[in-house]
Amino acid sequence: MIDQASVRKNTLSLDAIVLGAGFSGLAMLHKLQNELGLDARIIDKADGVGGTWYWNRYPGARSDTESWVYCYSFDKKLYRDWKWSERYPRQPEILSYLEHVADRFDLRKNLILSTTVTKAHFNEATNRWDVETDKGDRISAKFLITGLGLLSAPNKPPFPGEEKFKGRILQTANWPKEPIDFRGKRVGVIGNGSTGVQVVSELASQVEHLTLFQRTPQYSVPAQNHPVTPEFLDGIADNLDAYFDRVRKSATVFAFQEASVGAMEVSAEERERVFEKAWNDGGGFNFMFGTFNDIATNRESNAAACDFIRRKIKAVVTDPEKLEAILPTDLYARRPLCDNQYYEAINRPNVSVLNVRKSPIVEFTENGIRTADREVELDYVIFATGFDAVTGNFVRIDFQGRNGLKMKDHWANGPRAFLGLSAAGFPNMFSLYGPPGPFTNQPPAIEWQANWVAETIRNINARGIETIEATAEAEQAWLDECRRIEEMTLFHKIDWWVSGANIPGKAKAVSFYMGGFGEYMKHAEACAASDYKGYKLALPKAVAA
Repeated sequence: MIDQASVRKNTLSLDAIVLGAGFSGLAMLHKLQNELGLDARIIDKADGVGGTWYWNRYPGARSDTESWVYCYSFDKKLYRDWKWSERYPRQPEILSYLEHVADRFDLRKNLILSTTVTKAHFNEATNRWDVETDKGDRISAKFLITGLGLLSAPNKPPFPGEEKFKGRILQTANWPKEPIDFRGKRVGVIGNGSTGVQVVSELASQVEHLTLFQRTPQYSVPAQNHPVTPEFLDGIADNLDAYFDRVRKSATVFAFQEASVGAMEVSAEERERVFEKAWNDGGGFNFMFGTFNDIATNRESNAAACDFIRRKIKAVVTDPEKLEAILPTDLYARRPLCDNQYYEAINRPNVSVLNVRKSPIVEFTENGIRTADREVELDYVIFATGFDAVTGNFVRIDFQGRNGLKMKDHWANGPRAFLGLSAAGFPNMFSLYGPPGPFTNQPPAIEWQANWVAETIRNINARGIETIEATAEAEQAWLDECRRIEEMTLFHKIDWWVSGANIPGKAKAVSFYMGGFGEYMKHAEACAASDYKGYKLALPKAVAA
């Protein structure tokens, strides 16, 4: 571990600084430290590795991606040695995996933890990044690489009277380490996105009473979670490169086979059969992209999927009042959710659902929450209200590029960065899984991007290039391409956290490239093959002269 005192005495000079110790940061540090032999550090505000999986310890927290593709593939022995226990791994198992990676590849020696970066300014005189932290660290580095995560800046809307509440307020995105016993307690959950669905599913059978304060009903399908055998994982390990090559060349980077036919191209009977099979196979992304290839783009096909899921919900939720509250009526065009008995939990007699669109939360009281038409007495309130997604962490750090350009100003109307990797005016800065980047299962995509960035750094260092910087023209062209593709989808028709709709005053933005990861790789590979077309490459001034 880093000797913090020695770091703060003088400016530490490095080859690279990596922000964030989650999947992105650890993959990037491994490349820089172990493959390129560079002097690099990770800085993270947590006191351990894990990123999102360090903070999100809430009841029911788990990945909605199959474990065998929610991991790294760069080391065959790592893949064979680590044995996942179930299809959709829980938070403790994912965190243990990332801790194992940090130990296995000797990454901890280059971690600076419990430290928040407050400032990162590009120094035009030295062509280096000057970084400062809340602990007084001063660090200079040629390269700045962010692995901040798109879902890592917590969002907790304020309500009047919270200070009066005699119970305890919790937030899923910043969950305490100590276990909490909810048995016999009255619990309120605000929010019903992926996190809220997981919390309700997990706690409903434990508590005396659970009240879900819900704004927008969600479409969710069963996860159909199950144990994973070592033999199954060994089968993938036997042909690891080919398996992950197929996964990465898909649109969504999941394990399932993506559909190649539209829902309206088959008979009604065949649609029903395909939907039923996907329902029984489980998985939200599988249901949206593995059934038919136009659920996210064709209104008629989308409506067929909506009708099927609504019929399934009606078969489970028998209380008419709950059914009216929980039944979604809009497009099936948000992040696809999957659950572990969510609707069965809703159907329990000790669970209530309140529609806060019809009856908004007015205030917290000493004993609970008062809505427009009632007061609900509670012992715990859990905010499952998500994140200031995509750009939240980027604008909370004082990033400054050339000519005093602030990232928060550059992104005031939404994120813009060539390939989702490089913002114009911010030289030698790369963002892993940054916006507007690919909309996919993250770890395999992150690993591929980390390798692309590492090879780029290797290339320009070998050639003595001082800076690499995205051009404004390439950045705009990429944003236009992302917008063009998104407007072809139904995701463009709704207001959701991806576009910034959950944060008051935030500009509606295009945050992802939705053309598929296979196509994304082609764009990035073509950029590198053309000697980084879309970037400006600069030699040191003395050499250039």
